[in-house]
Amino acid sequence: MKPRALVTGASRGIGAAIAEALAAAGHPIILNYRSDDAAAEAVAARIRAAGGEVVLSRFDVGDDAAADAAMNAILADPRPLGVLVNNAGIARDAPFPALERADWEAVLRTSLGGFYNVTRPVIMPMVRRKWGRIITMSSVSAQLGNRGQVAYAAAKAGVIGATKSLALELARKGVTVNAVSPGLVDTDMIKDVPLDHVMPRIPAQRLGTAPEVAALVAFLASDAAAYITGQVIGINGGMV
Repeated sequence: MKPRALVTGASRGIGAAIAEALAAAGHPIILNYRSDDAAAEAVAARIRAAGGEVVLSRFDVGDDAAADAAMNAILADPRPLGVLVNNAGIARDAPFPALERADWEAVLRTSLGGFYNVTRPVIMPMVRRKWGRIITMSSVSAQLGNRGQVAYAAAKAGVIGATKSLALELARKGVTVNAVSPGLVDTDMIKDVPLDHVMPRIPAQRLGTAPEVAALVAFLASDAAAYITGQVIGINGGMV
């Protein structure tokens, strides 16, 4: 049986698609979400209807105490946790002079604090088993920059640095660490983006889809990706 997979921020969009793809690949899923019970239950229902196994784990990855308690409970299960997908993230977009300190801190707390809170507890169990997959979602905004997204781009660039450094620490331990960097993907997160403005920047001349991103993540979580680590893999229609 394949190891369990924890996907954070998985009640909708890319996270939901990743949870479903990993379940289809045979991983029992731990579906993390922050607040939307109905959306999380809907994703779980789809996974179960397709024959997969899933449990819900409601906590804010950026809340240190809540994350510690949740991760302790997750790791208390004797079944190994072999795949971690750090997908949870938020955006608080504004021109930098208008960006409030609370919004800056919230964005970094979720992406970077969340990375620390969720990733650190799983590392030694993976090392002891000599197998693990840590995949963190970055963004094309981290690579190119984007007006009004100083906080979001900084947070997503931060996880690239964390990914590369952690990959060096774990490369000899059978644990791979990679980042996936989507471009514009057709989810609720970009519902207010003026497509006539951004489409000329996409050589493929279309938006990506959540299942396309999920398929890439599922590959990185597989045995076939054992020699891929420390990489930032773009899925952006040619933007980078």
